[in-house]
Parts: sequence; structure tokens; C-alpha cells
Amino acid sequence: MDIWEYQKYRENKVHTEKGFPYNTYLCSIPLDFKNVPMHWHEEIELIVIQKGEGIISLDLHSYSATAGDIFLVLPGHLHAIAEQNGKQMEYENILFQSSMLQTSVGDFCSQNLLQPIFQGNISVSCYIHPGLPLYENILQLIRETDSLCDKRPFGYQLAVKSNLFQLFFHLIKHPPIANGVSVNNKFLEKMKFILQYIDTHFAEEISISEMAELVFYSESHFMKFFKNNMGISFIQYLNQYRLDMARHFLTSTSMSVLEVASESGFDNISYFNRLFKQKYGITPRQLRDSNV
Repeated sequence: MDIWEYQKYRENKVHTEKGFPYNTYLCSIPLDFKNVPMHWHEEIELIVIQKGEGIISLDLHSYSATAGDIFLVLPGHLHAIAEQNGKQMEYENILFQSSMLQTSVGDFCSQNLLQPIFQGNISVSCYIHPGLPLYENILQLIRETDSLCDKRPFGYQLAVKSNLFQLFFHLIKHPPIANGVSVNNKFLEKMKFILQYIDTHFAEEISISEMAELVFYSESHFMKFFKNNMGISFIQYLNQYRLDMARHFLTSTSMSVLEVASESGFDNISYFNRLFKQKYGITPRQLRDSNV
């Protein structure tokens, strides 16, 4: 799955009113898509596992997720979702904007509690699982909010916002217990920079030496850093990203296959065709013809 497919899925699954930035989506790995690639955004996200099991990655650390687990993704944090050992996982995806909870300049709660959480200055639990003291309260608030969004009584938006305030109260009331998992923020920023650079420059020539220089690593250290955190080599990731973009271009534009290859960063059409068929099982031309 590519990020375009994921964004389109989200756009088609909006469950709340326009102008009220709180949305829920019911998803399944791998029935809806095989994985959600590593990404970040400025929305707050809750991933609530309903059935099965899978892998949730938060800030370069992977968790084995099972039914009942809840994951909190704060603004700007890296995260990904993947299947585990070919097993299915059903989960509820909740996204809302932090602006929903922030009021006027000078507001005590916004300045002294919420903003410090969103900026990482107040630590809260991002992996919320049965057995933690805050778990039942968080789960109940999510269930109540789901019911409100389903029934939509007049003024339900007020109750949704109230529940979100309570959710963050419980997160602050029960700070995370040290579990030995820590991530260097400099590593996170380097990885975000690398992914953003690929997103911006994928159509250009990008070399390992260039990327290593940009993040002030030697080539060998850069390759090790990337593979340790992403699970695949930099070249593999770059090619996969370019192929995803090529697929998007083929299904959404009238560019020729040759133009698509070039715009996706491939200067060798034979190499492009071979990699494309390896990933998608059909050639770029066959995909284009099937969408005419």
C-alpha cells in the first residue's frame, strides 16, 4: 500500500460533521491494505485494536499489538502499522486536531498542560494496554465517544470535546512507568528529515553518499541507521517509494509510461518495468490499460 491509497481511504471514511475535526475509521490489516507506511502528521491519532494482532511502530520502536491495546500518536510523531506473521488485525483509527482542545491565548490548560504534552515536555503513556491503571478509564471514554459519534444527538460535539479533555487528564494523572524504551529525539528528527527529503526529491537522483552527508553520517553508518530503523535498506525503501508514486501517476494522470518512469525517479525504463512487475504483478502498461 502507498500513502496515497491510505489518504484516499481516510477521505472516503469520514464519520463526523464538516467543521468538526474528529473522525473515526474502521480498518483491517491486510483486508483493507497490507500496511500503513511510516509517516507523521499534525493530527492526534488513537489506534484501538479490536481483533487479532499486528505490529504498531511508534517513534522507531515496534510493539506487538493485540486486541484491547490502545496507541496514542501525538502530533509530528513517526508511526506505522503492519501485519504480523500473516495474521489479520482489525482496529479503530481515531484522528482529531489538537486545535479542538486549545482555546484563547493565555488559557492555563492549553499553555501549561496540553501544549507541553504535544511538544513532548510532559510525558504520557502512548502504549495503553490492559493492566495499566488508566486503561479502563481511557477505554470507557473511547467507547462513550464512539457511541456519541454514532448517534449524533444535538450538541454531541460538546460531549466529545469533554471526553477528550478527560482522556488527557487521565494520561497526566497516570504518568508512564519507565520501561527501558527510550528514543533519541535527534534520531527521530534525522529519520523524519530523511523521509521528508525522499518525499520532496524522489524524482531526482539520490545517492547514499548524498544522504549520509545531509545527516552528517558516514555512508556505512547511514546505511546501518536506516536499515535498523526501517527494516529495509535505503535503496529498497527509495525504490518502493518511487514505485508507489509511479502507480499513483499511472492511475491518476494521462502521462505516458516513459514520462511516469522519469517523474518517479527511474532513468532506466527496463529497470522500472522489471521492479514494477515484481511489486505489483503486472507491468506499468497493463496497469495503465486497465484504468483507461
